Amino acid sequence: MASLVVQTSFIGDVVLTTPLIAELAKRGPVDVVTGAGGSLLLQNDPAIRHTIVYEKSGTDGGISGFVRATQRIRSGASLDNDRYDAAYLAQGSVRSALLAMAAGAKERVGFGRSGGSALYTRRLTFREDRHHAERLWSLSMSECADPPTPEQIRPRLYPGDSERATVDAFLAESFERSTDSLIVFAPGAAWGTKRWPFFPELATRFAESHSIIVIGGDDDTAVAETIVASCPPGKAASAAGRLTLLASAELIGRAQALVCNDSFPQHLGSAMGIPTLTIFGPTVADFGYGPLAPGSVAAGHDQLRCRPCHHHGPVRCPLGHWRCMRELSSGEIADILTGILSTLPIS
Repeated sequence: MASLVVQTSFIGDVVLTTPLIAELAKRGPVDVVTGAGGSLLLQNDPAIRHTIVYEKSGTDGGISGFVRATQRIRSGASLDNDRYDAAYLAQGSVRSALLAMAAGAKERVGFGRSGGSALYTRRLTFREDRHHAERLWSLSMSECADPPTPEQIRPRLYPGDSERATVDAFLAESFERSTDSLIVFAPGAAWGTKRWPFFPELATRFAESHSIIVIGGDDDTAVAETIVASCPPGKAASAAGRLTLLASAELIGRAQALVCNDSFPQHLGSAMGIPTLTIFGPTVADFGYGPLAPGSVAAGHDQLRCRPCHHHGPVRCPLGHWRCMRELSSGEIADILTGILSTLPIS
């Protein structure tokens, strides 16, 4: 009997679902329903039998798209003469629950607070005091299960030969010398209030002793170039808009440390086991989305009563001062990063 995992939310949530997938794979085959971006991230994952793409806001929109997605899910199981014993609703909408029902899952497991919970056969408590990777992992367990070990809830990604070759070529193109002492910066975030403004200053403090690479999407190319320009020639490079998500994970996996905002790249750091310094402004790690790799640190302005002001990050600071980010100096973050680097084994 196979398990079906439905996770069509943000790509960061897809990464945080991999511990659940790995746990279920100990019991039998696991198929995963996710978006196109999520399917690319999950390539090569040995715990997954089939990945079924469901673009709910794109090509699979509407009732006809829902029907096509259901057919793809059923076809994947029938190829293996199998059916789904249970579906695990990592994304808890009514649509996801209906998809699991249409796919023929006998049991539907999710959180009691989810929008589709009325359609579940088993409902679990959403623990606000747990990391989201642990919350998702817990869907595979009973309420009385023992707490997981850190290794059980640490995400995993599996870059392949293509990603390794892409990163090899990028490093050879960008640096004349060895990049053993590499730090990756990820200055982007979906919300402007979550973007720490002092990455260029931080880069100048480490560019003499380390190679700096800036990652991000197409929207991050301008800030990436600003960071590179702040460093001595040949000491920094921008990969913003140049790498796939899985290639970015491969690059992070070669670094000594990752510095980022409260955004998707920190989950890549968790998945690749790289010490991550996450800078939190309007949000806090206690929401359950902080870095999980050993040696990681969540930094924030802990003296402000107005923090946290928003679960995801507001478009603008509600009080107009943005002190949560402006008062986190490059010197303070540099001290934390130096502490992280000092604990690493000498290569």
